[in-house]
Amino acid sequence: MEYVYAALLLHKAGKSIDEQSITKILDSTGIKADSARVKALVASLEEVDIEEALKTAPTMMAAAPAGAAPTTPEAKPEAKDEKKTEE
Repeated sequence: MEYVYAALLLHKAGKSIDEQSITKILDSTGIKADSARVKALVASLEEVDIEEALKTAPTMMAAAPAGAAPTTPEAKPEAKDEKKTEE
């Protein structure tokens, strides 16, 4: 994921997304960049319109406001009560 974050940071800064730039960002954060992964990322992003991809991407949970309701359904307390009355 760090590799993608580095590419997004370069995109946001208006810089070229290339192997050297991604490696430099990763190295500056203390992450030892894997040259094969960097090369694969750069190659896969060559034909991608990052701005369009960001517009159409689903919203991340991290962007949800603090205190927002959870998205996973929880067991309802009344469901437990119903079982007790059935038995």
